[in-house]
Amino acid sequence: MKGTECRVRFSTPSDLTKTWPENTFCIVDQNLARLHGHALGDLPVNVIPAGEESKTWDAAGGVVRWLAEAGADRKASVAAFGGGVIGDLAGFAAASYMRGVSLIQVPTTLLAMVDSAIGGKTGVDLPEGKNLAGAFWPAKEITVVPKLLKTLPKREWLNGSAEIWKYGAILDAELFAELEKHPISQDIDQTEPIIRRCIELKAQTVEADEFETTGLRAILNFGHTIGHAIEWAQNYKGLAHGEAVSVGMILEAELGEQIGTTEKGTASRIRLAMAHQGLPTRLPDGLEAKNLISAMRRDKKAESGRLAFSLLDRIGACKLVKDVPEDEVLAVLNGS
Repeated sequence: MKGTECRVRFSTPSDLTKTWPENTFCIVDQNLARLHGHALGDLPVNVIPAGEESKTWDAAGGVVRWLAEAGADRKASVAAFGGGVIGDLAGFAAASYMRGVSLIQVPTTLLAMVDSAIGGKTGVDLPEGKNLAGAFWPAKEITVVPKLLKTLPKREWLNGSAEIWKYGAILDAELFAELEKHPISQDIDQTEPIIRRCIELKAQTVEADEFETTGLRAILNFGHTIGHAIEWAQNYKGLAHGEAVSVGMILEAELGEQIGTTEKGTASRIRLAMAHQGLPTRLPDGLEAKNLISAMRRDKKAESGRLAFSLLDRIGACKLVKDVPEDEVLAVLNGS
């Protein structure tokens, strides 16, 4: 990626650390440590409890202190070996330690491989919202090992599939149409070319707006304004990220149609696609629309509390829309 000097390398488990510096310090969640920790050899390892609950300010501070105690210097590298939580947490720690040390991303979930490991965003959650503390800190290397997906539970495959559908929705109508014919399955041979395509699509978008100054990169957040609000409202213990984004994409397509931005029929097409993939299509019970709106006001795209969304023109084309009226959003949420 331009400006980041980042190399994407596809690898096997046995060659995982082949290109890494000797002074690499690994951050890994407890599930990955149990299943694949042997692939890290004798490198120093900090095992973190699995789950979004670990992506906190305190946890990031703990990783930074561990790096200091382990003797990491300014030429050290931090390897984030895990899914999106580990990538965000370790990346934020790498950006903070000694004002920044090199980062290696090793995404081990489908979602991380196609999305969160690409593009240099790192961060942790605050009680007030998701990813509110963070930094742009691109990895020097992204090591993708598709064979690690063999141990991925079905729900995590579905979780990642939502982000793949998102790329089709915002950038690649041909990909979306192909997924309508053949939804994502737990077949690594079928999925690897799709992973490569999604990495390419995200890298191109990030290169065009690396630090989110033009609004172009914001299209990657389609489905996420509502999706993040759902996650926050459920205290990150309900729908998984991709599941929440599935619902978010449908509702944001409905919102776009309602305000005249999105081609009619798009929301129905996305809803059918998500149902065919096995992803949720409606808001979970018990969520108050007003609470979701409050969370959206804290979204990073919002300005002075005014809501902004990445909305489709049609399948394959998306743009940032600012100053979306709250009553329009409430109508969509209450109709779900």
